[in-house]
Parts: sequence; structure tokens; C-alpha cells
Amino acid sequence: MKDLVSILDGSTFLVSDRRGDVEPSFDFPTGLFSFDTRFLSTWLLTLDGERLHALSIDDAKSYRTRFFLAPGEPTHYLDANVSVIRSRAIGGSFNEELTVLNHSGEPVEFTLRLDIGADFADLFEIKSPRQKKGRTTATVSGNELRLTYRREAFHRETVVTTSEPADIDVAGMTFHVQVGRHGEWTTRLHAATIVYGARGEDIRSSLRYGGSRDVAVIEAEQSELIERAPKLGCDCEPLATAYRRSLNDLAALRYESIALGVRLLAAGLPWFMTLFGRDSMFTSLQVLPYLPELIPPTLQILGGLQGHRVDDFRDEEPGKILHELRYGETAGFEEQPHSPYYGSADSTPLFVILLDEYERWTGDSQLVLLLESAARAALGWIDTYGDLLGTGYIWYQTRNPRTGLQNHCWKDSPDSISYADGRLPGFPRATCELQGYAYDAKIRGARLARKFWNDPEYADRLEREAAELKERFNRDFWIPEKEYYALALDADGRHVDALASNMGHLLWSGIVDEARAGRIVDHLLGPRLFSGWGVRTLANDQGRYNPIGYHVGTVWPFDNSIIAWGLRRYGYREEAGRICDAMLAASHYFNGRLPEAFAGYHRSLTDYPVMYPTACSPQAWSTGTPLLLLRVMLGLEPQGEHLVIDPAVPEGMGRIELLDIPGRWGRVDALGRSRTPTEEHRP
Repeated sequence: MKDLVSILDGSTFLVSDRRGDVEPSFDFPTGLFSFDTRFLSTWLLTLDGERLHALSIDDAKSYRTRFFLAPGEPTHYLDANVSVIRSRAIGGSFNEELTVLNHSGEPVEFTLRLDIGADFADLFEIKSPRQKKGRTTATVSGNELRLTYRREAFHRETVVTTSEPADIDVAGMTFHVQVGRHGEWTTRLHAATIVYGARGEDIRSSLRYGGSRDVAVIEAEQSELIERAPKLGCDCEPLATAYRRSLNDLAALRYESIALGVRLLAAGLPWFMTLFGRDSMFTSLQVLPYLPELIPPTLQILGGLQGHRVDDFRDEEPGKILHELRYGETAGFEEQPHSPYYGSADSTPLFVILLDEYERWTGDSQLVLLLESAARAALGWIDTYGDLLGTGYIWYQTRNPRTGLQNHCWKDSPDSISYADGRLPGFPRATCELQGYAYDAKIRGARLARKFWNDPEYADRLEREAAELKERFNRDFWIPEKEYYALALDADGRHVDALASNMGHLLWSGIVDEARAGRIVDHLLGPRLFSGWGVRTLANDQGRYNPIGYHVGTVWPFDNSIIAWGLRRYGYREEAGRICDAMLAASHYFNGRLPEAFAGYHRSLTDYPVMYPTACSPQAWSTGTPLLLLRVMLGLEPQGEHLVIDPAVPEGMGRIELLDIPGRWGRVDALGRSRTPTEEHRP
């Protein structure tokens, strides 16, 4: 997305080129999108038949952008007598102000043309274009161009209006502009995104969503959220920048579900601007110490949409927490199973983990009581539907081989789980981190049962099962000759022996035997996995390693934040600090916004981290990464009614001060600073 410019407000976003233009694309989701539908696929400006080029772009705000443009091709010397400013903002709908400036001493006439089109493509159709089954029409009335798509009850419209007179046709608007000497001319364009009709079984009545949200309202909402967060003071500029950027992006990624009526965090722009079980819960864990009030809506919605039947098409099972919820045409007509889709094996134990961590931090016992049945059902799923082979492990295999996901772990691309030589195992598969999550969920579920659900027998049972799982896991997944845990077990119980980053999640869960933790740390921070910018998803000597492969060699900031948390849990403070330091150094090259993933090239080969070609940015759990790293460095851990603060700040990072940390203790401050090399060796 390096040469693209985006603005967003919740699940509505616009992606254009650096001139502000949108041209039809099925390679990348450029255009105006809302709730998984592209409402504008063409938005192209010319002046007297010429394309414009960008002089400068002001994109400091997530929801608005200004393009400063001039006609003609850029040259070493440019003396343009005219320039154009495109000022745009997004808030439910899309607004753009076009201003033509005459820099000459004589009156000038111009022809300004805006080509407009909407293909109403579903987001799933962007990479896999197909013949649309509905009908698109365009009508002109007064100062309005209306583009309409209908397919049975599925009905979407884009309505574009202008404040100035124009010749409007079905493909756009033409303005005949007269500008006085050193004068200017302006028109205001408004593009409303309108939704009618059903999205499968989840929207039972017709609705309309096309209202504008004033920029001042959006700014006030975002400022209010940021103001509630703790205040950071530090000597490390990359940390300060990343913290500010993370809070801004978290505010921008909140959206209001049209079916559910609550504000939730979208997973990432452009592909994942919707609710994801796994992503939403990991992001919630990352942001919990800063904005705990964001967590309850996510838990309540996920609990409310918990699986209650066996549905092969949606990979739904009783007790299972959803993977993904979509609103587009392909979900509505069941051409994709995302209404919602349950194809993840980790979201269910993560639900229990997040619920417990939220209570430990906030003391909100009411939510724990409200979601008791959902948490019990999730724990029940682990031992029933989750244990496909009856071996005491979580296994996965899609019930929907035609349109379901193959891999139901966080590395969900088709080639992400492999043997060391690159071969792919069959199904079902039991990846190692799933067992860690199950162990942690049972331990946490036992605490909730004993303390809040008045069920000590259930608590005893969960603790016994967790202890047995830990013993069994350390026996079955450990590869003695390689001294690390298998990435997975295959259906025959054999080791899927690739060396991968998943082991760091085991440290976070607590399932690793203390005696083996040191070897895991050596691998994670060794040259095969650690690039200098972070821990790679796959070691560089494995059969499928590719430094720009999605899950087979790239560095994922979210993955590294969980690994750092795990290192800290097992007492490896310096090693956790190395990951924190590397991630924050990388963030500097992305202007404080860590992307979804970046290349796994070793740091000695590049002076800066190389972006993964189609990485989402902002991505929610990458946005949350600096926040979790800050927690790790300050050693923030709730214990009873108190917050333990045990800083271990990496050398050279200087002072870190975090003020007004919210929780069951009220608000407290945390202070840490890195030791100098001399201090490190003092007795």
C-alpha cells in the first residue's frame, strides 16, 4: 500500500492513488467500501482532459486527506498557472471538496471532469473476479447521480450529489468552470453509501445505512477515546510515536455493526474491516491495560454469536466462537460461509482467556456472571468437538472443504503448517499453540468457577485436566533430537517438525516445562528465527521458508508481542526486551504504524524493515503491539486488588513513565528506566 492513500471511519474506507483517483481494480481493494461492498470503483479527475499529479498530500488524520495537485507530468521545473486541491473526509458516507485555483493574472475557463462508477464488488470478489449475478443501473436526476445494484433482496446504492451546477451523465460529472484572475472555484461532492435488504439470516428486516458523520463528531469521538488512555512520557522517540499512532488507529478502527448495534474493533484495512474472533480477542488482550472499556462489547457479541448447532457449511459447532462475520453479497447468498463463519480452533479457548484477564484487570465480576454459560460452553467445546481424535488435544479439519479455510490456527494460509523439509501434513492437525491456549483456558476457567460461579468441583476438574494436558503435551510434542516443540502433530500422531514462532505462544500460555524454557528461548532469539527486526514465523533453514511468504518467513508484530509476553512470564526479561527494542526500531521506519507483517530478511541485509507486499495497515493486532510491549517492559501484572509494576527497560531506551493506568485499583502510575552498562554489572 506504499503508493496508495487511505482514509477510514470504522468499516467504511476509501483507498485511492496518490492523486486521489480511483480506477477499477481486481488486484487490490481500491475504491470506497462499506460493510464489505465497493460503492465506488471509479473516481477519476481530469482538468481540460489532463490527469493531475500530486505536489503534496496531507494525510495526518485517519478520516480525512488533502491532495495538492497540478496538471501535466512532473518535471524538474514546473510553472503551473493552475492547481487543484482535493479535500476529502469519510464518516459513514464520503465527502470531497474540489477547489480549482487560477494563479494567472487573467480570467480562465476550465473543463473539470469527474468519472464516476460503482461495480458493487464484494470484498471476496476483488481477488477472484466473477460475473455479477445482479443488475447495475445508473440514473440522473437534478444534481444527483444514482448508481444502483439489485440482486433479489440484496440492494445497494451509491448516490453522488454536487453543490455546483454540472453536466451529469451516467458515467460522471462535467463542470464548466470560470475562475477570475488569482481566483478560485469550489464544488462539494457527497457520495452516500446506502444498504437495503438482507444479509442472510442475520439481518431480518430492510435497513438503510447512508448517513454522514460530521468530521467534528469523528474528531471528538477519537479525541475522547485517546484522552481516556494513560499518558506516556519517555525518552524513546519511536516508543512515543508508536504509542500515539496506536491510540489514533484504535480509535479509527472502531465501527458500528449494522446488525448488532454496538461499537467493535475492525481487524484491519483493507481486507479485514469487520469482526474477527481471534484478532479481536488478541487486540483486546493488548489494549486491556489502556482502554479496558473496549473489551466488554467484543466479549458480549462473541458470546451472543457463539455456535449452537452443527453446521458443516459454516464450520459451526456448539460452544465454538466465531472466526469472522461478513455483510457482503457472497455471504448473504451463502456463496461464502461468513455469516458468520466459525473456522478457527483458537478463538474458543481465547474467549475464556480474555474473559479471565479482563476480570483480573478490572474487577468486573458482573460480566463474568453474564457470560458464565458462554464460557462453560467454550470450555466444553475444547474437550468434545475440539478433540476430533479423542486424544486430549485440540485438532482441526474443516467441515466445508469447498469454501472453508484449511488451517484453523492463526497462521491460516494453506502452506503455513509444514514439516521441516517443506511437505504438508494431512488433516486433522493439532498445532502446538492450540494446546497452550487450551491449557491456559482451563487454568483460568478454574479460577472463574471457583471464585465467581460457585462451582469448586468444576474448578478442581479443570485444574486436573490442565495438569494432565501439560504433562501429556510435554511428552508428545517435544522433539528430543532437535530440542524444541513440534509445530504440530499430524493425524498419525507424528511430529510436524518445522521450527516456527508458535513456540513463543507456548511460553505465554505457561504450558512449557521450566526445564525446557531455556532451549525454547535460545531458538526464538537464535539466528534461524530472529531476524534482528523480530522473530520470523518460520526459521530460515526450513523447506518452505520465504522471507516474503505470508506465514512462512515474514515477521508479524502481533506474534512478536505475544512472544515477548511469554518470555517475560518465564523470567527472560532481557530477551523480552530485545524483541521490544527490535519492534520499536522497526516501527520507526513505518512512521509509528507497525503493519500486519514485514519481510523476514536479516537486519544485516537491510537498513530498514521491508514491507510485506499486501500487508494490512492499520491492522488491529499490529496496532496493539506497542501497547503490549510497553506492558512487558514495565512489568505490569494485576494481582488481587493491586497492580504489580516490575520494570525491565531495554538498555538505551531511557526513562518510561506511564500515568493513570486504569483498573480495579483505580488509576496508578508506572515508572521505569533502562540501566546503563555500568549499572548492569554492579553487585
